[in-house]
Amino acid sequence: MKRILLFLTAALALAGCGKGHHDDDDAPEADTATPSVVSVQTGVLKLATLHRYVQGYGTVETAPATAELPAAGAQLAAPSAGVVAKVTVLDGQHVEKGDVLMELNSGTMTAENAAQEVERLKQLFAQGNTSLKNLQSAEAQLALLRVTAPLSGTIARVNVKPGQAVDSTTVVAEVMDLNRLAVAAEIPAAEAGDLQSGNAVEVLTEPPVTTELSFVSPNVSKDNDAVLVRALLPVGGPLRPGQYVPLRIVTLVHTNTLSAPIESVVTDEDGKSVVALVKGDEAIQTTVQTGLRENGWVEIAASELKASDIVVTVGAYGLPEKTKITVQNSSGGETSKNSSVAK
Repeated sequence: MKRILLFLTAALALAGCGKGHHDDDDAPEADTATPSVVSVQTGVLKLATLHRYVQGYGTVETAPATAELPAAGAQLAAPSAGVVAKVTVLDGQHVEKGDVLMELNSGTMTAENAAQEVERLKQLFAQGNTSLKNLQSAEAQLALLRVTAPLSGTIARVNVKPGQAVDSTTVVAEVMDLNRLAVAAEIPAAEAGDLQSGNAVEVLTEPPVTTELSFVSPNVSKDNDAVLVRALLPVGGPLRPGQYVPLRIVTLVHTNTLSAPIESVVTDEDGKSVVALVKGDEAIQTTVQTGLRENGWVEIAASELKASDIVVTVGAYGLPEKTKITVQNSSGGETSKNSSVAK
């Protein structure tokens, strides 16, 4: 009897399991998931002027000699061995070309005596009582005992004092014309191919200074594989000799070129540059050719795009080819850094 009861109990249990499994098969299928909507921010395409730059650092210096003008700076050496007798200028003093800056004594000859001798021979020559050769010899002797300014400018430095012994290797003073300055820079040869005289130059000081290249060396330095370039600076600017300044040289300009916010241009799975063009509530990937980049904008080209088109900026990376979107915090090309983006 017990065996019969156990058999019936087991049969009922199996029947119950079968019924439960059958109910699961008959259950309705879950609804298909609705397409996700991605939250994004947008910007607007615009026409802009973009530049290509070569950047570097340069040093402000006096302008070199040209066919029309002498060098704008000079280090002055003693014309002969002797002892400094008199210094007539101070650092920072303006001088004119030909001004006497200092006098020397050499042996028994002094600059004062030499000057008196020149004046005496000038009078005799005017009277016909001495030769031109004698006068020129005396003037040459005086020139060996005087240091004169070779140009009009500012005394940048006086290196000697009265009583100091000097010779022809001693730099006794430095004079420079502060109205004729230049900035010189060495640009890596790999970046210098497009450089040429006339390229616009921006010296990135505060305030910035604009000028243009006046010289591009035809040679590459063996020491650092760089090309020397130089740009003359405007008269009366804020820069001073010896100043180390950042600069950039304009090598290409594209005007009225279609441009997109730089964060809107991304690379797709095939390695192509794309933007997500907003049409209604959808973002559609559009392949573009890219060009110059500047100040957060990138030049793009695609036949189906135009200025004022709206594109996805924040959230553009990884979007499918065609995506439902909701736009948040759109501000005409300016996007809020604090807004969140749905993943």
